Amino acid sequence: MSGLIGRKIGMTSLFDENGKNIPCTVIEAGPCVVTQVRTEEVDGYNAIQLGFDDKKEKSSNKALDGHFKKAGTSAKRKVVEFQGFDGDHKLGDSLTVELFAEGEFVDVSGTSKGKGFQGVVKRHGFGGVGQATHGQHNRLRAPGSIGAASYPARVFKGMRMAGRMGTDKVKVQNLRVLKVVPEKNLLVVKGAIPGHKNSYVTIEK
Repeated sequence: MSGLIGRKIGMTSLFDENGKNIPCTVIEAGPCVVTQVRTEEVDGYNAIQLGFDDKKEKSSNKALDGHFKKAGTSAKRKVVEFQGFDGDHKLGDSLTVELFAEGEFVDVSGTSKGKGFQGVVKRHGFGGVGQATHGQHNRLRAPGSIGAASYPARVFKGMRMAGRMGTDKVKVQNLRVLKVVPEKNLLVVKGAIPGHKNSYVTIEK
């Protein structure tokens, strides 16, 4: 699938032709440089590797410097492979937000916001113990019994319990492209996408 690497700028809203207020997300998409071309003969599959967002030379190592030098570009912070990319692209080619058109639908992948260690009410939507009276004291948000007894004498894998929440890879599909701003490399899509502000995302057609 064709796509680009981008950075989430934030959310805003636009009015459509009927005067309806539509929530949308602004993404800085590209420009991305082709840093490697995978072929069936050499690698066993066809794909292109894109690099996005320059970083200082001192923040890179010699191996990466050599890799990016082959493509004739500076070191990049984010590198992603796209399989089955449309079109014939060569090493060092630059791809911009003009890859997308207004009205088409895209899939956006990113890492969701990290929320730290959370209890079962927030993490899994448990209702709590319920009845606040009858001597509940401070156990309203407790998980309650987890069902284990002398048999099976263990907790089954996958039991919904408290733990780290967020920082998962999330893909939101079929987001409509509302606006493309080539001069500023901006892409405006309808709805929300995963991740915090300035986090990296991948946009696929």
